[in-house]
Amino acid sequence: MPAFRQVGEKQLPNPVIYMAWSPKRDLIALANTAGELLLHRLANFQRVWSLAPNENTGKEITSLAWRPDGKILAFGVGDTKQVVLCDAEKAEILHLFPVDVPVSCMHWVEVQSNSRCVLFSESEDESNCFLPRLPTLPKRSVHVPDESVEEKSDEVTNLLGEVRLNILVTGGPSGFVELYAYGLYKVATLTEITGTCRSLCLSSDLKSLSVVTETRSSNDNSEIHYIQLDTGLLSSCLPELTRMARKFTHISTLIQYLRLSLTCMCEAWEDILMQMDLRLTKFVQEKNTSTQVQDEFLELLLWGHASPELQALLMNQLTVKGLKMLGQSIESSYSSIQKLVISHLQSGSGALLYHLSEVKGMALWKQKFQPLGLDPVAIEEAITAVGSFTLKANELLQVIDKSMKNFKAFFRWLYVAMLRMSEDHVPPELNKMTQKDLAFVADFLSEHFSNEELFDRKGKYFNVERVGQYLKDEDEDLVSPPNMEGNNWLSFVEQSTYLKASPLLFPTYPQKSLHFVKRMMEGAIDFCLQKPAEVIGSSVKQAVCLPLYSLLCLTGKHHVCFCCRWNDKNTCMQYTVFCMPEISPSKVYILRRATDPNRAVLNGLVAIDLNTPLNSSIDDEAPVAEPVDRSYSCLDARLYDDETLTVVLQCLEGDENRLRLLAQLPLGAALSCEEVFAWDPALRLDQQTEGIPVQALTWGNQSRDLENMKACFVAVNGIRKVACVLSSNLRHVRVFEMDVEDEEDEERADESQDISSDQDGLEVTSPNQGAAGGGVDEEGGAKACEEMGELPGETLDQTSGSDTL
Repeated sequence: MPAFRQVGEKQLPNPVIYMAWSPKRDLIALANTAGELLLHRLANFQRVWSLAPNENTGKEITSLAWRPDGKILAFGVGDTKQVVLCDAEKAEILHLFPVDVPVSCMHWVEVQSNSRCVLFSESEDESNCFLPRLPTLPKRSVHVPDESVEEKSDEVTNLLGEVRLNILVTGGPSGFVELYAYGLYKVATLTEITGTCRSLCLSSDLKSLSVVTETRSSNDNSEIHYIQLDTGLLSSCLPELTRMARKFTHISTLIQYLRLSLTCMCEAWEDILMQMDLRLTKFVQEKNTSTQVQDEFLELLLWGHASPELQALLMNQLTVKGLKMLGQSIESSYSSIQKLVISHLQSGSGALLYHLSEVKGMALWKQKFQPLGLDPVAIEEAITAVGSFTLKANELLQVIDKSMKNFKAFFRWLYVAMLRMSEDHVPPELNKMTQKDLAFVADFLSEHFSNEELFDRKGKYFNVERVGQYLKDEDEDLVSPPNMEGNNWLSFVEQSTYLKASPLLFPTYPQKSLHFVKRMMEGAIDFCLQKPAEVIGSSVKQAVCLPLYSLLCLTGKHHVCFCCRWNDKNTCMQYTVFCMPEISPSKVYILRRATDPNRAVLNGLVAIDLNTPLNSSIDDEAPVAEPVDRSYSCLDARLYDDETLTVVLQCLEGDENRLRLLAQLPLGAALSCEEVFAWDPALRLDQQTEGIPVQALTWGNQSRDLENMKACFVAVNGIRKVACVLSSNLRHVRVFEMDVEDEEDEERADESQDISSDQDGLEVTSPNQGAAGGGVDEEGGAKACEEMGELPGETLDQTSGSDTL
C-alpha cells in the first residue's frame, strides 16, 4: 500500500500559479492565470467559493498569504499595484491598499508576545468603554465605479479583531519591502535591499527579517543572495509598537468608514438631483423668451400667471402626480442624508478625535514612543483637520434644515399652482399661504436660480440644490456658500485677536465642500501615519549578506529555483531550504541563522544528499523490495512540521517523462549536525561547495510514486496532515493525506466511500487507479510546456506566504 493516501484529483480549466493552505483549516487557496482566486476544501477538493477579477482589484495575482488565524487571505495584484484583503468566509473584499510596485512575495506572521507586552496591552485599548458602537451602514443600491472597496461597516470595524499583533510583509522588485501591522497599517518601509525579493520571512520575535533576492549580474545572469536585516527596534519596542499599531489601525478603519458613509450620502441624493437638474436645464435651453428663469417663477408667484414654456414644463414634463412624487423623494433623501450625518459622520469623526488624542498622548511620552517616530506636531495637525471636518458636517446639517424648509414651501406652492392650472380642486389646507411661506419660496428662488450672466461652468443656468454641492468631490469653491452675516460667534472671533489666532479653534473653510475638507483630513492623517514607517524603516540595517549561487541565462529566460523559509520559535532560528541544480542537482541545502543577528551559529549550513535507496512499502507483512539506487533532484519543498520536509523529487535517470515522487524527509539528523562550514563571504556558495557538511538520509517508507503525473510543486498543511501536488502544466492537482499509517483499519475500509462523495464534478481516483486519473490531459499539458522550452514552475519563485509556482 502506498505511504500516502490519495483523496482527490482534478483537472483545472486554468493554470494555477499560486497555492497556499490555510494555517488553521482544511482549506487551500488557489490563484490562476485568469486572475481568479479560488478556495477549495480538502474533502473531495470541493470548491467553497471563487472571486472573479474585476476592474477595481485587478486581474494579475502575484502573491498569496494567509493571516495566521486563517480568517483573512491577502493577495497582491500586479496590474493595479494593490494588496487586497479578502474574507475567507464570504469571499468579500474587506480592505485594499496601493503599493509602489507589484508585490512578488508575502509573509504574514503572528508576533510572539512576551510577558511585558501582555501586561502593557491589557490596558491598551479602552475605547469600547467610552465610544458608542458605530451604526451599520445602509446597503448600497448603486454601484460606484471609483469606489474600490465593497465592505460593510461591521466588516471594516472588525478587521482588527481580538487577535494578537500580526505583521504582513510584502516584497517586490527594486528592493521593495514594507511591513503592515494587522495587514492594514504600514509600520516600516525598508531601503536596505537591492534586487528583486523572491522570498522573505520575518521572525516571530521581530528581531530579524531574512530575504532572498535576485539581482542581475554584468554577464546578464541572475545571482541569488541571502540577506538578514536587523529589526531590533521592532523587538525592543514591541509593547509600544503593538499599542501604536492598534491605534493607527483603528484610525485607518474609521477613515474608511467615513468614506463609505459619504458614498452612501452621495447615492441618496444623486438620482433625485439628476432628475431635477435635467428637467430644469432642458426648460432653460428651450425657452424662447428673454426673461430669466427666476423671473418666470416670480411672475407665477406674484401674479399667478405662467409663460407657455413654464406651463409646458409643469404640466407635460413634471405633471401634478410627478411633482408630488418628486417632492416626497427629495424630502426622503434629505432625511436620509441628515441621518447619515448625525449617526455616521459625527460618530465616526468623534471616534477619530478620541483615538488621535490618545496617539498624541503617546507621542508626548517621549521615553517610550519617540524612537518609533511619533510626531506630536503632525498629530496635532491631524486632530485639527478632523475638527474641521466635524464643523463642516455640522454646517451641512444647518444647510439641510434650511433647504428642507425652502423645498417644502416651494413644492407646496408649485403643487397648488399646478392644480389651479389644471382647474382641479385645491384642498383648503393647501390653499392658505402665510407670509413666512412666501419668504421661504422667495429664498428658494433667489438662492437656487442665478442670472444668465452668471453662467455656470458646467453649462447650467442655475444651481439646483445647495446640499448637493457639499457632496461633490471637487476642488472648486461652493457655488452657494452659506451666508455667515449676522453670526454673533463669528463676529466675536473676528474682533478678538487672541481667538482669531488661537490653535484651540478649528478652522471652518466656509467656501469648501465636505469632500474637500475630508480629503484635507485624510492627507493630514496620512502624513501622521507615514512618519513612524519612515523612522522604523531607517532603523533597519543589513546584518548579513551571503551570495548563494548564480543562475545561467538560457534562451533569454532565467531559471529561479524554489526557496522555502520558516521560523522555529522554540530555538529562535530561521531556516532557508534551497537547491543549486547547476552545481549539485541531487542535494538540498539548509541554511540556518539565529533570529538575533548578533548570535552566531557555527553549524549554519548543511546539505542533504538525495542519492538514497528508497523502500516504497509500509506494510510490515508485505515483502520488502530490494533497495534501488537512484539519483534524484528536488523540484519543490515545503515544511511539514518542525522535523519533516515534504518534497517533490524527480529521478535524474531516464527520459524526459522521468519518475516523480512525493516524499517526507526527516530533518532531525541534518539539524543536529555539528560539523562547521567555514564560509568565505568573498565567494558565492556555489564556488565553495566542497567543504559543506553532507548528511545522508534514510527515507524508509515515507514516499510515493506519482504515476502519470509530471509533478512539480507541492503545498502542505502539517496541522491537517495534507498535501496538494500540482503538475508542471499547472492544471493537474492531486490531494493526499500524509499520515494514513497511523489510522485505524476501519477508517481505511471507508476510504472509497469517503472519496466518492464528490460534489464538484471532481474526478477521484484510488491509489491503484491513478494511472487513469487524467493522464491524457497531463500529456497535452506537458507538450505545451515542452514547446515553451522549460517548465513553467522553473521560471517563477517560491514565497514563504504562499507556494509560488
